[in-house]
Amino acid sequence: MQLTHLLEKLKLDHLEARLDTLCEQAAAAELDYKSFLETALQTEWQGRYQRGIEARLRQSRFPWVKTLDQFDFDFQPSLDRRQLRELAGLGFLERSHNIIILGPPGVGKTHLAVALGIKAVEAGYSSLFLTLETLMTRLVKARHENRLEKALQQLVYPRLLIIDEIGYLPLSREEASLFFRLIVRRYERASLIVTSNKSFLDWGEIFNDQILATAILDRLLHHATTLNIKGESYRLKEKRRAGLFGRARPTPTFTSDEAQATPLPGEDEDALS
Repeated sequence: MQLTHLLEKLKLDHLEARLDTLCEQAAAAELDYKSFLETALQTEWQGRYQRGIEARLRQSRFPWVKTLDQFDFDFQPSLDRRQLRELAGLGFLERSHNIIILGPPGVGKTHLAVALGIKAVEAGYSSLFLTLETLMTRLVKARHENRLEKALQQLVYPRLLIIDEIGYLPLSREEASLFFRLIVRRYERASLIVTSNKSFLDWGEIFNDQILATAILDRLLHHATTLNIKGESYRLKEKRRAGLFGRARPTPTFTSDEAQATPLPGEDEDALS
């Protein structure tokens, strides 16, 4: 049986494409048979690994590809680089924990969420990125078409689900109820990364129901790391450099300690003491 036919039968596509080059390199380096076989198999594995990453990136629907190395930590010194490095190790995914990223518009919340999502993709995890608006449009449409159960199952499948832009638009009661059902389905089964421009005290307004907002936060925060980004918008920074704006005003934010001490919507502050 010819070598080409064998490679096709074994589906060693990447090795077949580079076989002539590998043979020439092996001859020049005077590799023994075992070393050549190792090199050949490494070539095939690397090709499959890269193809897997590309497929998962397409399925993830990231708005763009940005990494943690591209994040300007000097511009956002409130972030703990060591904590981000720990999160990039993806232990939170293995434990089905969540990440909540809070901060005003333009400070890099989506960048961090996508960067962690890309880390997950590179490690072999399935990921999906959706804005809250896109998510709710999908769920409401599925409910009206009597296929909500299937839609929820599809959203539970990704090992990491990123929900971006919570807080920019309020939800109807129907939408809030659907969001809660999704959170319940993923609770302690798979991880979420959520970004929001609102503090937890304002989530009652977002979900149009204080009790429902409390129930959502209770599950999101049970096993979660909260990142609070202080600082001004990157986009405004660029405009300021161009002389289009004056000096930046301090951005109202709250610290991680304050976030932990903040009662959830509908809770009695005395119950937290």
